[in-house]
Amino acid sequence: MQNPLKSKQNQKGRNGGLSARENSSSPSSGAGVAIPRTAWKLLAILSSIATMVMYAETMLIPAIPDLISDFNVSYGTSSWILTTYLISGAVATPIVGKLSDVYGKKKVLLVVMLIYAIGVSFAGFASDICTLLLVRAIQGIGMGMFPIAFGLIRDQFPREKISIGQGIISSMFAAGAAIGLSAGALIVENFGWQATFFTIIPIAILLLVIIWRFVHIHETQDTDPLQIKHSVRTDKESVLAPVANSNKRQRGKLQLDIKGAAALAVSITSFLLCLTLIETSSGLSNESNSVVSILSAYGTILGSAVVAAISFALFLLIEKGESYPLIDLRLLGNKAILPSMLIILIVGLSNFMVFQTIPILVRNPEPLGFGADVVDAGTIQLPFALVFLVFGPTSGFIISRLGSLRPVIVGTSIITASFLGLVFFHDSPIAISINLGVLATGLSFAAIGAMNVIILATPKEYTGISLGIATLVRIIGSAIGPALAAMYMQASQTVIDVDAVSRSYPSDFAFVMIFSSATAIAAGSIFLSVLLRRRASKMAVPQLS
Repeated sequence: MQNPLKSKQNQKGRNGGLSARENSSSPSSGAGVAIPRTAWKLLAILSSIATMVMYAETMLIPAIPDLISDFNVSYGTSSWILTTYLISGAVATPIVGKLSDVYGKKKVLLVVMLIYAIGVSFAGFASDICTLLLVRAIQGIGMGMFPIAFGLIRDQFPREKISIGQGIISSMFAAGAAIGLSAGALIVENFGWQATFFTIIPIAILLLVIIWRFVHIHETQDTDPLQIKHSVRTDKESVLAPVANSNKRQRGKLQLDIKGAAALAVSITSFLLCLTLIETSSGLSNESNSVVSILSAYGTILGSAVVAAISFALFLLIEKGESYPLIDLRLLGNKAILPSMLIILIVGLSNFMVFQTIPILVRNPEPLGFGADVVDAGTIQLPFALVFLVFGPTSGFIISRLGSLRPVIVGTSIITASFLGLVFFHDSPIAISINLGVLATGLSFAAIGAMNVIILATPKEYTGISLGIATLVRIIGSAIGPALAAMYMQASQTVIDVDAVSRSYPSDFAFVMIFSSATAIAAGSIFLSVLLRRRASKMAVPQLS
């Protein structure tokens, strides 16, 4: 069976869809291709946005134990401080992508940035957990800027240099994380967690002005009609042909998959709610609760699970029949894209599982933790961000030279080894910092490599759709990570006396289970990376291997 993308590339002489530069099979063949100055300027602006957003997310992480105390909530409920933002982002991301296709990337980017600034501004005034979660949901809409950013990189950078642009943006995420974990911890220590949000306001306003004044984008929505004609008539097995034909017919019209977005939101929320209910009901059988209350609690858990399953099945049915789906299932039929998407999901899960777990472990009183303060919690995680800062652009250059497949295998292997190291060596700050630095190395290679596979395996006219799905999948993984970690922390606790008061804290067994589960999940990503290499080796995709 002939691969549709290979067929498309082999027909370049007839459809004119790929240039000679794009058909070079050597990963390093583009070494002499120059990156335009305008692309560097745009990259600098997009990198600044990435730095701000990651700073806004990580500045609050060392303060998670303070939020648990201030709002008097459980460890499970505290995970929603991260997951509410991510669920909102998961729904908003593909919708924002569609809006940018119709109204232009710059206009939509400005609107999304404005919404993000509003959410951040009001978050500093939250006086209860419900208000904080509401403004976090508003803030999450801002995540829709990332498919726009990666799409602009895809448009402005030469094909052979895309991984460099990705790597630099990823390193700026790390720079923001480094600033957030260090400066954010100091702000929390001296002025309270609310002050961290206020520091974002002038930065967001400045970036809005810069985008409005200096970002100039040549919007191109039309696809090559010869390419579409060829795809529909001669590439019968292509999962992309129906999308191209549909895009040609309805070019310029706003088509939003509201039903799909609603079904996805219900599915993700119900699933994470189920995890939270498991956490909060874990001790029912050990307490003096009536049979009725126990049955009611487990009935609620079962009901949430059923709602999650039904809404997810409904989501798949909607997407299958929708002309403009949130996730185009036909695109996932590509043999290189699907395993890459699953690797991206695991990367997101691993990243935010660390963000939820490490601050609580560090600030737990001895002997269950280190009894450290908020500044120490940020400092111990700092190597995680700093290694990202170094390996973000480095891995981009490595991938541009060696291709994407080998770095993905190496990256997933490193992720697995680092989580395994945390299982056995999380009893000292130095051991945790070293393992987190190793983990960041693996995540850099795996994330950038997998994203590069997705970009290169997708014809240019479908890149926006593909990147939107990849971002959505990563956000879903990021939302699951904190909830999974919180489930273990709430389910396994130990009571100790602190200042002559008996209190419950996550036990060492909880952290062992968190890191063990992460190891098992990461091991699955190794299998996916090997499968990806085997499949991609049969596909004639330039600069991929």
